[in-house]
Amino acid sequence: MELQSKGVVKPHSSLFALLARVVDCALVITGVVITAFLSLESLPQAYLIAALGAVICLQFSAEFAEIYRSWRSETMWAEAKQVTFCWLASFVFILAIGSITNLGESLFAWPQFSLWFIITLALLLGWRVSARVLLQKLRDNGYNTRSVAIVGSGELALEVAHRLQKCTWGGYVIRGFYDDRQNPSSEPLEPNQTCRSDSGAKNCPLAGDFSDLISEARAGKIDQVYLTIPMRGEERIQWIIKRLATSATSVYIIPDVFMFDLLHARTVNLNGIPAIGIVGEPNRGTMSMLKRMEDIVLALIILALISGPMLLIAAAVKLTSKGPIFFRQTRYGLDGRPFKMWKFRSMTVCEDNTAEIKQAQKNDTRITKLGGFLRRTSLDELPQFLNVLEGTMSIVGPRPHAVAHNELYREQISGYMLRHKIKPGITGWAQVNGARGETDTLDKMERRVEFDLQYIRNWSVAWDLKIIFMTVFKGFTGKNAY
Repeated sequence: MELQSKGVVKPHSSLFALLARVVDCALVITGVVITAFLSLESLPQAYLIAALGAVICLQFSAEFAEIYRSWRSETMWAEAKQVTFCWLASFVFILAIGSITNLGESLFAWPQFSLWFIITLALLLGWRVSARVLLQKLRDNGYNTRSVAIVGSGELALEVAHRLQKCTWGGYVIRGFYDDRQNPSSEPLEPNQTCRSDSGAKNCPLAGDFSDLISEARAGKIDQVYLTIPMRGEERIQWIIKRLATSATSVYIIPDVFMFDLLHARTVNLNGIPAIGIVGEPNRGTMSMLKRMEDIVLALIILALISGPMLLIAAAVKLTSKGPIFFRQTRYGLDGRPFKMWKFRSMTVCEDNTAEIKQAQKNDTRITKLGGFLRRTSLDELPQFLNVLEGTMSIVGPRPHAVAHNELYREQISGYMLRHKIKPGITGWAQVNGARGETDTLDKMERRVEFDLQYIRNWSVAWDLKIIFMTVFKGFTGKNAY
């Protein structure tokens, strides 16, 4: 079965990028016009000046975010986040200028400015969704597709094929696997039929060897080639790239990063040199600001609700045993930096020896009667909302351990210190799954770390809210909490 890649956008990619810019500019102005007629039933000249300023700001921010690049291999959600960020940055800047200069009169008064922001954002996202739906229909009918060849037939090749198949909106048609270390199968894969990486298979039937790949690329039958040869096969890789240079085929190298324990892996540009971050930074940039806003808002609300109970607990701690009301212990926080964590005192001692700390155990004589109740119900943790407000902790995240425990387990558990790639939390995914309390065996700590890394890899605001909801109903108590 012969494939024919019916490109529509690629030959005119520059024209489509220009068209996208024009559409965005027009929609920003349209947003102002709609806002004006909804609020004033007229269009003041100052509104058009404000719209022109917003257009210029949007184009500047678009250059940094590269929103006019090809989004074929990325999700609508990824594109929507970038577009939203660009429009938000542009809007905030023009709003500040307009508020200072009184430009646009009521355009920068409530609720007109919020109406303009929402209407314009809806228009900017709406046309992109419509364009994706149209392209999806075209690609489903064989138009604007990309014929893909995968060099290699091992597990990495299977994973690449699986990822391309999951990218249903991209219009990728997998022509086959090509390798010189195996004989081509007598029954090669049909177009877009692949082995699944999760099926347990170690390799796939081949569509041909390297000579077949070069011939088909030169004949224009292949648009993109993905090289999945191990990095030790440098000579083979160079040989293929040199010969593919005689065609117009795009060539991509896929390094086998799956051999590593990936944590928010991403590519970075080191002044023109591409690099792959195996261990990335989950909450940086806009995601960091989003999580910080979430923490501040929720912490203020929760502290307002629990201020009364906290005063009662503080009085009870002071009246029932000698010592301070609060206990501050050194823990490791973001990036492994030490900080002081607040708790209600629950023991007769206030140990903060970073060299060695004895974990609380069942029937521990150091725990006061009130302290036992506070620890079982996690009420001793309430002062940590103060840590959240000061920025050393988050409401949701991996629970911070004593420094001595960190020094012990960092050598025994692979990936243990990766827990510190985000701020520690008052509650976390491990805690709502029962992994809390004393860790008297290595298995218990490994289980906790596994939950923590799962949370870090898949963090979202929705997941934070889910964990908080689960904490309210089952996360405060547990059979291992004492």
